[in-house]
Amino acid sequence: MLPLALAAIGVVYGDIGTSPLYTLQVVFAGSHPLALTQGNLFGILSLVFWALFIVITLKYVSFIMRADNRGEGGIMALIALTLRAVKHRERLRWVLMSLGLFGAALFYGDGVITPAISVLSAVEGLKVAAPTLEAYVVPVTLV
Repeated sequence: MLPLALAAIGVVYGDIGTSPLYTLQVVFAGSHPLALTQGNLFGILSLVFWALFIVITLKYVSFIMRADNRGEGGIMALIALTLRAVKHRERLRWVLMSLGLFGAALFYGDGVITPAISVLSAVEGLKVAAPTLEAYVVPVTLV
C-alpha cells in the first residue's frame, strides 16, 4: 500500500497541491473574508489537510491506482473497465459512458485551466513589487 500511496502523492499533488494557496487567499481576503484569528487559521488549515488526505487515501490510493486496464490507467481505463463489466446492459453502459466522458472532460479542463491560473497568479505578484506594472499583467500572462 505504501508504494501506491507514494505514487498517488506525485500525481495528485501536482495539481491539488497548489489549491491550498488559493484557498487561504480567498478565505481570508476574498469578497467575504473571515477574520484572521488563530482559530480560523487552524480550522481552515485543518479542512484543507483532511480534504487532501481523504481524497488521496480513499480515491486515488484505494480506488484509482488499483484500476489497471492492460497497463493503462486514468479515467479512460476506468471507463473501459466499467464498460467491460456491464456488457449486456445497454442503458447502464450508456449512463456509465456518459459519466466517464463527463469525468474525462472535467479532468482535461482542469489540466488546461490550472497552468493558466498559476501563471496569472505569479504574474499578478508584479503589482505588489511594482504597482506601475499593473497594466502589463494580462499581456505578460498571455505570452
